[in-house]
Amino acid sequence: MTEPQHVVIARLSAEFAAMSRQLARASAELQQLNLALAHRPPPVPVPPPTVAMPAVAEPVPYWHYPPPAPAAARPVEPPSQGWIGKLLAVAGVGVTLMGVALLLVLAAQAGILRPEIRVAAGAALAAALVGAGLWLDRRPGGRVGAVALVATGVAAAYIDVIAVTTIYSWVSAPVGLVIAVVIAGGGLTLSRRWHSEQLGLLVIVPLLVLAPIVTGGVTLLLIGFMLSLAAVSVPVQLGRDWIWLHSARIAAIVLPLGTALVVRYFGNEEDLALAGACALGAALAIVTALVLLPSTAHRGMLALLTTAGVTPLLCVDLAVDKALAALLVAALSATLLAVVLLADRLPGVAGPARQVFAVCAAVAALVAVVTAFDGTLAAPILLAMALLVVVAARRDHVARGIAVGLAAAGGAVSLVTAPIGALLTPMPVGIATGLSVLATSTLLAAVALTWTWTASSRDGALWAATAAVVGYAVTQFCVTAGMLIAADGWGFYAGHMVATICWIAMAAVVFGYALRLNRTERSVPISGGLGLVGAAVAKLFLFDLGALDGMFRVAVFIVVGLILLGMGAGYARLLDRQDQPSVSNNTC
Repeated sequence: MTEPQHVVIARLSAEFAAMSRQLARASAELQQLNLALAHRPPPVPVPPPTVAMPAVAEPVPYWHYPPPAPAAARPVEPPSQGWIGKLLAVAGVGVTLMGVALLLVLAAQAGILRPEIRVAAGAALAAALVGAGLWLDRRPGGRVGAVALVATGVAAAYIDVIAVTTIYSWVSAPVGLVIAVVIAGGGLTLSRRWHSEQLGLLVIVPLLVLAPIVTGGVTLLLIGFMLSLAAVSVPVQLGRDWIWLHSARIAAIVLPLGTALVVRYFGNEEDLALAGACALGAALAIVTALVLLPSTAHRGMLALLTTAGVTPLLCVDLAVDKALAALLVAALSATLLAVVLLADRLPGVAGPARQVFAVCAAVAALVAVVTAFDGTLAAPILLAMALLVVVAARRDHVARGIAVGLAAAGGAVSLVTAPIGALLTPMPVGIATGLSVLATSTLLAAVALTWTWTASSRDGALWAATAAVVGYAVTQFCVTAGMLIAADGWGFYAGHMVATICWIAMAAVVFGYALRLNRTERSVPISGGLGLVGAAVAKLFLFDLGALDGMFRVAVFIVVGLILLGMGAGYARLLDRQDQPSVSNNTC
């Protein structure tokens, strides 16, 4: 028998009341969450609407939690406080190290204190500064001061070792260098551990100024100390992109070596040890670059700094004879060329660094050639190098630029041995000079033609420049050959006659080349051929007519005129023959 109807209604009413209470509780909690997210005080809770039905039980009360208070804003530190502290620390480093240098130098000159006391005081001060820096680093916010204190202590200890080795001579040079390397290596290790490039800079940069003061000038022993400092700073930078530290390292190589080279040059002294130091500095710069290039994002800048590091070796002829200097610079060029050729196998070298090294290798080769040979040999050698580069370069823009530079240098040197005035008036030519001019002219024309032929775009301006260079080279060759055959005016006249005929012959070759091209591609070579014809005719009337004499004048006019007639008739005939098939096909 079923339940009475009023019992069923009562049970359903109780269930609906329970559901209403749960929905009201969920609505209140969602409202609290919304208020908490909006950071606003919660509104007065509104009681849920009651259902018009009999309630079975009273609703359970619940607690409304207030929203969390917003977090307090962190006070912003004034932007000037950070750099002021660093500036004061740097000033303290410089002043303290200057005091140490004065203690070791001026006190010794004035006879104040005994040498043992001065050296011990410097060592004690250095140890105290390093210890204070290590202690300060463990304190909150003490890293800036710790870096300054440690850098000052390490540099002071380095100066102390230099003084012990150079001023007092208490230890030999090798022992002093070893002690200095240990001190600098230990101090700069903290630069790597603390990730502080500033520590390394504060050690190296002050020593560039103060070390020569302690030694009384730039000496070989000072150069050894600076090269040791530069070498020991390399492991500190492994895996770090510290371009400023590398700049300071290169300065430690270049400044003392460059100063010593200038002093030796004005003193007219040869110094093989200084040449060896220059070679060692260049090797250190190149090896350092190869080690650091994979871990830096400034590869072009690092390569440029490396080229600065090899500059003393490029100027080594200031201290030694030219043969040895040329040999050392040639070795540098070969080393850089090997780096360029192996760039794809060396990490970090491909790209901007490779281009910089290629230019530096070319400059070194140029310096080696100019140092080793005089003008009669230097000019053809430089042009031969330019020809090799342009043949091997193909489409490489940097290599093509290097070829232009070498060719320009070779041409400039050739103007010294064979000035332009030799083309205007007869001048006697020696056999060695004449052969050099013949080789130079041939190579100059070959470089110009090869460079233009391998260019990606050969426009009219490029062909015009090439025609001018080739025309000059042909004229120089013909006139020089004529003067070698007949040293009087007859050789000069014959040379100019042959040169003018060669200009017309070159124009004929250009027109023949134009006939092999399509109509749309003929404009540039035809313009070049017409330019050559115009130049030849202008030379014929403006120079040959007045400068040549006798039968040479008659011969050149007749030959040039006949060539022009043949060119005109032949060009028209060949052009008509080429156009005939197309006309026949159109009429069929």
